Amino acid sequence: MSGERLDPPLYYERHIFVCTNERPAGHPRGCCEAGAATKLRNYMKARAKELGIPSARVNNAGCLDRCELGPTLVVYPEGVWYGYRTTEDMDEILTVHIAGGGRVERLMLKPGDDDRAKAALAEARAAAKAAAAAG
Repeated sequence: MSGERLDPPLYYERHIFVCTNERPAGHPRGCCEAGAATKLRNYMKARAKELGIPSARVNNAGCLDRCELGPTLVVYPEGVWYGYRTTEDMDEILTVHIAGGGRVERLMLKPGDDDRAKAALAEARAAAKAAAAAG
């Protein structure tokens, strides 16, 4: 034995996990579903079929723990994370990354984004609390 792994061929070349987690309204971390995640996931799944991309699977995911960044998805096996808001964003991820092998830089989530988002949320909450106390 050479020690070489003989994994079977991939069933799908890429898996796209779209967070569709829903929390109660007003939850301090927010949730992807508040940003229409299920609607946009359904759009992406149908659009992938329309574009003839059979080698990718678009799946629902529970919480991916990047809640403060708004609706998020991750593409495997690359492990590339995206934040998205619109059907146009989904189209760009499908055509540029999934079909074309590139990256959609403007939508990519990078290390440190979570900390910056949490800090901005904390500042906004503090400002709202101060305004409520002053008003």
